[in-house]
Amino acid sequence: MSRIKYYYDPKTCKYERYTRSRWDIALNALGFLSLASILAVVFIIAFNAYFDSPKELMLKKENSELKLYYSLLEEEVGKMNSMLTDLQQRDDNLYRIIFESEPVAPEIRKAGIGGTDRYRDIREKGLNQEEMIINLHSKIDGLKRQLYVQSISYDEITDMALKKEEYWAAIPALQPILNENLNLLASGYGVRVHPILKVRKMHTGVDFAAPKGTPIYATGDGIVKEVKTVFGGYGKYIEIDHGFGFVTRYAHMNDFKVKKGQKVKRGDIIGTVGNTGSSTAPHIHYEVMKDGKFVNPVNYFFKDLTPEEYDKILELASKENQSLS
Repeated sequence: MSRIKYYYDPKTCKYERYTRSRWDIALNALGFLSLASILAVVFIIAFNAYFDSPKELMLKKENSELKLYYSLLEEEVGKMNSMLTDLQQRDDNLYRIIFESEPVAPEIRKAGIGGTDRYRDIREKGLNQEEMIINLHSKIDGLKRQLYVQSISYDEITDMALKKEEYWAAIPALQPILNENLNLLASGYGVRVHPILKVRKMHTGVDFAAPKGTPIYATGDGIVKEVKTVFGGYGKYIEIDHGFGFVTRYAHMNDFKVKKGQKVKRGDIIGTVGNTGSSTAPHIHYEVMKDGKFVNPVNYFFKDLTPEEYDKILELASKENQSLS
C-alpha cells in the first residue's frame, strides 16, 4: 500500500491529508523518465566501451583478415622481387658475358613509373588505409616494370644466341687451300719485300704457294660480294662478305666457281689458284678485313689446326721474307 501523507494546516489548526496534483504527478514522472534515460545512456556507453556489437565484431574480423591478406601479398611481392633480382643477376653476369654483350643499365631496370596523379583515383576515395594501399600498388607497378624490362632482355639474348651460331659460322676460320703439311704458307702479314718493286711494303694478307688449279675454299659462311678481273694488282679475285664486319679477299685466281650475290658455306670451292695480276708465281693471296680494316688472317686459323700446328703456322707467318704479290 502506498503511504498516506499529511500536512498541518495553520488556518484550520488540523492535519490535512496531502493530495498530489496532476502537475506534481507529471513532474515526478518526467523526472523519473529523465533519470532512467540518463542511466540508460550511461549504461549503453559503458557497454559499448567494453563490449563490441555483432556488427563491430564482424567488421573487426573482416579488418583482421584484410590485414592478414595484405601482409601475405607484401610477402609474395618480396619473394617475387628476390626471384627477379636473381634473374637479373644471371642475365648480367652470365648470359650477357657469354654473348659478349653489355649488361642492362641499372637506370633502365629501375625506371620509375608514373607521374604525381598515377594514384589519384585511390586518393579521391578517401580510404582510411590509403597510404598502405598506394604503397602496395607502387611495389606491384615497379615489379611489373622490371619484369617487362627483363622479358625484353631475354628477347635480346635469344636473338644473340641465334646470331652467335651465325657468327661462329661466319668467322673466316679455315685456310683458303688445303695445307695439310703446313708448308704452303709462303709469306705472312706485315711489312715484306715487294717481289716486283723490291722495297719493303705493307703486305695486307698472307700468300699460299700452290700449283695452278688447286681448289680455293671459302673460309666462312657469307655472300659473294665481288667477282672481278683486273689487269695488274689482284688479277682475278673474289670478295666474300661474311657479315659481323668480316670480309675476305682471294686474289690472283685462275678461274671462278661462284657468282656475285651467291651464298656460300665454309668449305665451299669458290675458284682455283692462278698467277694473274701482279703475281710472280702461282699462289693465293688471302686477306681478311674486320670492320673495314686489314687484320692478320693467321689469327683466325683455328678451325682445322691443332695447337701445335697453329704455333708452326704463326712461326712461318712471322718470317720477314719476300711476298709473292
